[in-house]
Amino acid sequence: MAVEKMALGKAINASLRKAMEDDAKVLVMGEDVGKLGGVFRITDGLQKDFGEDRVIDTPLAESGIVGTAIGLALRGYRPVVEIQFDGFVFPAYDQIVTQLAKMHARALGKVKLPVVIRIPYGGGIGAVEHHSESPEALFAHVAGLKCVSPSNPADAYWMMQQAIASDDPVIYFEPKRRYWDKGDVDTTAIPAPLHTARVVREGTDLTLVAYGPMVKTCLEVAAAAAEEGKSLEVLDLRSVSPLDFDTVQASVEKTRRLVVVHEAPTFFGSGAEIAARITERCFYHLEAPVLRVGAFHAPYPPARLEEEYLPNLDRVLDAVDRALAY
Repeated sequence: MAVEKMALGKAINASLRKAMEDDAKVLVMGEDVGKLGGVFRITDGLQKDFGEDRVIDTPLAESGIVGTAIGLALRGYRPVVEIQFDGFVFPAYDQIVTQLAKMHARALGKVKLPVVIRIPYGGGIGAVEHHSESPEALFAHVAGLKCVSPSNPADAYWMMQQAIASDDPVIYFEPKRRYWDKGDVDTTAIPAPLHTARVVREGTDLTLVAYGPMVKTCLEVAAAAAEEGKSLEVLDLRSVSPLDFDTVQASVEKTRRLVVVHEAPTFFGSGAEIAARITERCFYHLEAPVLRVGAFHAPYPPARLEEEYLPNLDRVLDAVDRALAY
């Protein structure tokens, strides 16, 4: 057993390092990932240790970066691409959804594309426009892509290992506001399967479902609710596509109420799919409608307004109270 306390960002760095040590076909590519080590220093030290042929500083051209990664994957490499900020992914959207997601089916299963696309996403860091988006539902909607998001350092470490090992393309959403949150990482553990949800706090009165940056917020909500005698179960989805509905269903059948929380706007967000599917599966168990808490259906605001825009403890608690009032 080798347990080390790491920040979430450091855990991703350690995971990339381990993958590159284990397999010479693993490459890291992106804007400023080499000499600078990335704007969040997630790739710090990798170019120094593995060289410029394996940690590649690219031009500012997201479509070209992803297109090059697709070509490398076709030749047997396992590229890990960094999109510097969430809002910068859209120049590469066509490459991702038209080529990367479709190639396996187009080739009748003969071609695999083991590409990982790292996207720091979400708000909470006081950034300017195009630096705080939550586009996960756009990619989860596309068949052929896997979409995951860790909420803690241990998952950040192991989910990156599993994403790199996958023969399918994986969009790896990194909750940038949690980069500096620390936790224990056991680098010798046997990790849970990549696309399974996990109950991170047991409860009996209501289920809170979240992923990525909102898991910590939901744990804070559960702690606050406990002071009022309410028992909330918190479930970390970990994967948005595929989505572990069985674990969500089992929790809701126990608690009979569900609130889904994510940073992205609620309108056509991933919470809508969860609410619809759980309503279908758990109709006779539910004692209240499934409620959703997310951002507003508006462009991400200037930094001084983001605390009003994003879900917070009070907004989630309000949804909890409304659900329990039925």
